[in-house]
Order: sequence, then C-alpha cells, then structure tokens
Amino acid sequence: MSVVRDLILQADDQLRYPTGGELRSIVEFLSNGPSRLNVVRVLTDNEKKIVDEAARQLFSRKPEYVAPGGNAYGQKQRAQCLRDFSWYLRLVTYGVLSGSTELIQKIGLEGAREMYNSLGVPMPGMVESMRALKEASLSLLSTDDSELASPYFDFLIQGMQTPA
Repeated sequence: MSVVRDLILQADDQLRYPTGGELRSIVEFLSNGPSRLNVVRVLTDNEKKIVDEAARQLFSRKPEYVAPGGNAYGQKQRAQCLRDFSWYLRLVTYGVLSGSTELIQKIGLEGAREMYNSLGVPMPGMVESMRALKEASLSLLSTDDSELASPYFDFLIQGMQTPA
C-alpha cells in the first residue's frame, strides 16, 4: 500500500532487517512527502477543472463519443463518463500519496476491462480518456510535481492498454 509498508513487510517475510538500500528508499520517499502532498492538493482542489478539461480534450479528439449512438451521448452517459474521470483521478492521488500503484491496480484496473466491455465501452476510448486526464492534470503542476505524478497516470494508462 505504501513504500514504507511494502519494504517492512518484505523484510519481515524474509526474517531480516531492512537493508541499507531499503532504508535509503524510505528516506527518499519521506523526503519528498511535501511534494506528494502538494500534488494531491492541486489535483484535489482542481478536480472539476481537470475533469472538464479532460472531457473537452477527449470529445474534441473523438467527437463520435458524444454523437448519437456514442458511448457518451446524452446527459446520463456523459455524466457517467465524467464520474469515471473523477474516480480515476482520485485513484491517482492515492498512488501519489502512498508512493505505490497497488490501489490503482486493485481498485481501478482489476475487473475494469470486463466491466467496460460488458457496458459496451471500448477500451481504446478509456485509454484516450486517461491520456486526456493526465494532460489536464499535469498542466496544473510544476515540472517536478509533474514528474512525481506522471508515473501513476502512466501505470493506469498501461494497465488499460494491456489485455486482461
């Protein structure tokens, strides 16, 4: 769930103390805590702005999604799409905060392909949605904070691209 927890559990499973390298990893993780908190604050405080921009980007690239017969056509379908944007943005903040992709994997990716396929939502559209969400989010962050947040978006995007 977090870098610190994972390293401790790994050492405990092997009945040993954490190694010097593991301890340095913990120090590095803790030292960039203020940056992690800042990223989470910016993304959380700007959720609506990020979701609206991601939707604007997505639907300008893929207007067929909001055209009659598209997966985001109509008020209800569009609202569900935007709800998913917010949900995935929240999962990314969990990853940034914990320094781990475990929650993104467990909550956001396991079963997602089956769920979206059963709803008739094409996975390439979800991948494109997550790219737009990443772009909208990173545009609000400094270069350093973008480098910190980017891998969590990339993990999510890659996970949606990978066949189940």
